[in-house]
Amino acid sequence: MGVLPDRASETFAAWLTERPGPEIICRDRATAYTKAVTAPHALEVADRWHLLQNLCAAVEKTCHQHRDCLRKRAEEETVTEVPEPPPMLLPPAELPRTQIIERTRHPYEDIHRLLEKRWTISAIARRLNLDRKTVRRFRDTALDELLASARERRPGGVLEPFKAYLNARFTEAQGQVSGTRLFLEIQACGYRGSRQLVRKHLAALRAGTAEPVRADIPSPRKITSWIMRPRETLTETQDERLLQVRLACPDITRACDLARAFADLVRHQRGYLLLEWIRQAEHDAPKPMKGFAGFLRQDLDAVTAGLTLTWSSGVVEGRANRVKTLKRALCGRASFELLRTRILTQP
Repeated sequence: MGVLPDRASETFAAWLTERPGPEIICRDRATAYTKAVTAPHALEVADRWHLLQNLCAAVEKTCHQHRDCLRKRAEEETVTEVPEPPPMLLPPAELPRTQIIERTRHPYEDIHRLLEKRWTISAIARRLNLDRKTVRRFRDTALDELLASARERRPGGVLEPFKAYLNARFTEAQGQVSGTRLFLEIQACGYRGSRQLVRKHLAALRAGTAEPVRADIPSPRKITSWIMRPRETLTETQDERLLQVRLACPDITRACDLARAFADLVRHQRGYLLLEWIRQAEHDAPKPMKGFAGFLRQDLDAVTAGLTLTWSSGVVEGRANRVKTLKRALCGRASFELLRTRILTQP
């Protein structure tokens, strides 16, 4: 047992050379590991946990790319619970310069500036003190998608379903309306946020800086969670909302069907059906799913073994993630070298 100092191919290859004769090598599908295996007689097994993680990423990216389909359908079918007065439609506004938006925009700009200078992912991660997965996600994801995801995580989302009503009441009263009164009205309808959020929204309306009311559509991450969970574990509401998503977008429907079929191969170890799944995905799947299928084909033998044999590094991954969680809770995203320095310099 041991912990390698980095994830470079050369480091792993040297480690294997010092320990000849392995029969089974369980690994994720990182290029550094696939290139580093120097044991020709060893059986390589792709880890199932990482396969499902990669699948989740492909599904979520598909959902991001087709949010317009969901928004269009939601806007067509929106039925306001309070028919009078009609909701006021605000003009499109620039993304607000909130703290979480800026925490997304600035790293994106820094990462792409270093990429233009041909810096590697590892070098950028060290320079900016970021996780390599974060750097890779910022490299491969459009800024609009990252900002949309950041907006969904921002505080104040609890007010979103009630904004159309607030806007309508504000227009009806020509701005002469009490924040406390509106707070009590929406609280009676199920609002669980603070009075201060309502006051801030009214202030933004008066100043003309309020964001437009968005259609109530589930986030890509939420849709992905519904797709990846076994259908029998979904609530009736979740199953119904996923059905509405499927009706709104054929590409998300195809991604959903393929994702569930692949998850079935993983859970029931049906590796003999993998090649047929890849052919179907390459034939008519959305682009992110086709990309996932292409990566599987490049590593076909190891993935087939992962979906056929009982060998897995899932337990190791669970422990590694537990260590990462503890590390981030105690020290944020500090590098291991920085952690080592802190430990050694403590009195």
